[in-house]
Amino acid sequence: MDFQTGLIRDASRAGDYGRVIELARKAQQMTQTALGQALGLSQSTVSRLEKKGQGDYSTNILEAAAAHLAIPPALVGLADGRPQAQVKDGSDDMQRRTLLGGVVAVAATSVLSPPPAVDAADGGGGQAAALRLSTSAYRRLDGSTPSRDLYDTIEAHIRLIQSITRSARGNGDRERLAAVGSEAASFAGWLAWDKGDYGSARSWYGAAIKAAKTAGNPLLAAYQRGTLAQFEAHAGNGVEALNQALRARRALGDRRPPVADAWLSSVEALGHAAAGDRRATDKALTASRSAAVALKTTEEPPPWPWVFSFTPEKVAACRVTCGARLGLAAWVISDDVAALATGHAKQRALLVLDIAAGHLAAGRVDAAFALASRALDTGLTYRSGRIVERARAVRRTLTTASPPKAVRDFDERLHGVYL
Repeated sequence: MDFQTGLIRDASRAGDYGRVIELARKAQQMTQTALGQALGLSQSTVSRLEKKGQGDYSTNILEAAAAHLAIPPALVGLADGRPQAQVKDGSDDMQRRTLLGGVVAVAATSVLSPPPAVDAADGGGGQAAALRLSTSAYRRLDGSTPSRDLYDTIEAHIRLIQSITRSARGNGDRERLAAVGSEAASFAGWLAWDKGDYGSARSWYGAAIKAAKTAGNPLLAAYQRGTLAQFEAHAGNGVEALNQALRARRALGDRRPPVADAWLSSVEALGHAAAGDRRATDKALTASRSAAVALKTTEEPPPWPWVFSFTPEKVAACRVTCGARLGLAAWVISDDVAALATGHAKQRALLVLDIAAGHLAAGRVDAAFALASRALDTGLTYRSGRIVERARAVRRTLTTASPPKAVRDFDERLHGVYL
């Protein structure tokens, strides 16, 4: 097939990569259902992908479709293995680890919000700014580095913050340094969580809340408490997650910023899903989506400590995770493409496992384990205990005396993995 002339070339030049995929699929006399099964997607998802036009695309899906249809990567915006300007990936973005995980979750378009201003001539303020920059640099590495390789470095970084804080002069300096320590402790919690060390993760998140209180910053304290709530929801502790989210709302009062409402509603949705309450989950997701849509109409960046805007794509990712927890295949499959437009590789792997759980709930065993195998590849590459354990959880939901080959192959890969 000649990819360099005709309609495919024109669609590629226009940035309509869905049309490129559609034309290549039809040229090979392949149905949307067949392509979807090969990619681990539903027929309706493939249809939406092909009709997407000049929108933002997930590089994971583009790479998989190009490989299956033998499309030159450049024709779907992938040059030398890297996305061009019209393709959204997010793997180079730094995201504050709330996971929308959470949920993850990460903005398709990020807006940085500056931390509270400090006087550059003030020694404590200058130290706090330098330490915060170091924390930010480590966060950027998280998208491409195993958490196990970063963890010891972050612990040493936190010890340095503590040492400087002890010798700080004046309450103002100590409060600024405590805020920096809160951010670093929260990141350490994320790294421990990714390693699969839930006990240490919970301790670090608790330390982040305590440091935020010492800093005298109620917004930061509420943010860290919401992060702990998110962690508890993903750990399956729905009641505790909802309790922490409620405490975060109460701490902020009626004057909480709109982004806090949108985000906390998504956290509450995760908590309700962990508790098995479908109706309450749907209500919280609706509130979160409405707030996220309203945020898109404003040009103002979110207030610190939120460093990324909260978008409808993040709500889609949250809905996928909630659907997986509740066993609702329709929720998972309806939002799978939007969800995969968020996050870096490790976060996307967790979402892919949620999507796999949705396919499994719908009885699509082969598609489910094709997706789960892709996610497991990422988990092993980054030595992520959390991803591997989530893969094991997906496997446990299938009980059969005669598993098909895709499942047997998956079992063989999981056997002997200890992270």
